[in-house]
Amino acid sequence: MDLYEFRFVDRISQIGQTTWNALAGTDYPFLRYEYLHALEASWSVYSRSGWKPCHLEVRRGQELLALLPLYEKSHSWGEYVFDWAWAEAYQQTGLSYYPKLLSAVPFTPCEGPRLLMKQEDPELVSAIVQAVQGRAAEHQCSSWHLLFPDQTTQGLLEPVLSLKRLGVQFHWQNPGYSSFTEFLGSFTSRKRKNVRKERESVRAQGITFQWLEGGEIPPAILDQFYVFYQATYLKRGQRGYLTRDFFVRLIRDMPEQVLLIIAEREGRMVAAAWFLKNATRLYGRYWGCLQEYNHLHFETCYYQGIDYCIAHGLKDFDAGAQGEHKLLRGFEPRYTCSYHWLADERFVGPVADFLRQEKRYMESYMAEAASLLPYRMES
Repeated sequence: MDLYEFRFVDRISQIGQTTWNALAGTDYPFLRYEYLHALEASWSVYSRSGWKPCHLEVRRGQELLALLPLYEKSHSWGEYVFDWAWAEAYQQTGLSYYPKLLSAVPFTPCEGPRLLMKQEDPELVSAIVQAVQGRAAEHQCSSWHLLFPDQTTQGLLEPVLSLKRLGVQFHWQNPGYSSFTEFLGSFTSRKRKNVRKERESVRAQGITFQWLEGGEIPPAILDQFYVFYQATYLKRGQRGYLTRDFFVRLIRDMPEQVLLIIAEREGRMVAAAWFLKNATRLYGRYWGCLQEYNHLHFETCYYQGIDYCIAHGLKDFDAGAQGEHKLLRGFEPRYTCSYHWLADERFVGPVADFLRQEKRYMESYMAEAASLLPYRMES
């Protein structure tokens, strides 16, 4: 441990853009400095919202070795890995589950890098885990949770964190389709007909679409999108987590990774969907409308996204968490995972038992989901 210098900071700006992106890069949009800084600078993420930044920087002298996004949480909202039952178990025994530590991208259930390292080093990984556990003890945090890691991060953490939780999402894969028609050609006849009917229904309502890259989005369009975004939450009696300034900052600071798909009818914008992207993948993030139209959600959020991926050669489309209805539209199930550490040893055994049972359920769910895909069986 003495080989390393650990520094926890309460604003990512204390680490700085150049330093953070030296390890994070800029291809994966959600962990680049510009994205995380936009969350903090726009007051979408801060201590009073229940997301207190405490990002970790690790150095040896002047050499930057590792970075870890880290938040102290006072609730479990905006995480998409649900641990409410764990919090309830703590409460029933007279203990507090909050605050807890979380390594994730706020409000973003998208797989990607989490533990950023100059080079893979098992000794350093163990030291980082110990440093986070020490932070938990110092700040009386019950636990540490790392959500939606990519394969590289999983390989780093597998030897040192024993509580692993499985989840399932639905992604669309592009083997190199030349058109949406070719994609539909892989469906069974009945399922292909259903998708065509949905798309034709949208066209019959006089709805057309525009794809706007980040630099092409004017303030008036952003204003209307933000109304749609908030409306989605208000329908559930909530308020959207993100401020308008957050979206302004993404358009300004990382426009090449922003895509807005807008739906128009009779010259008026009636719906919109916000996406982020990198060299190989499209990420569907936020959607909204004020008036309901038949199949408009499927068209705006899924079919237009697939069209965009085909047109731009993107290989994968992550349209967001959950949603078995994606299966019939060609999105395939895939595992996600998370890692968990609990400070109180009395809870480790019961949680481990729960995760083993949940794993069997997830494996059964994955098999069932795969059986519902619309693709023709290969002869």
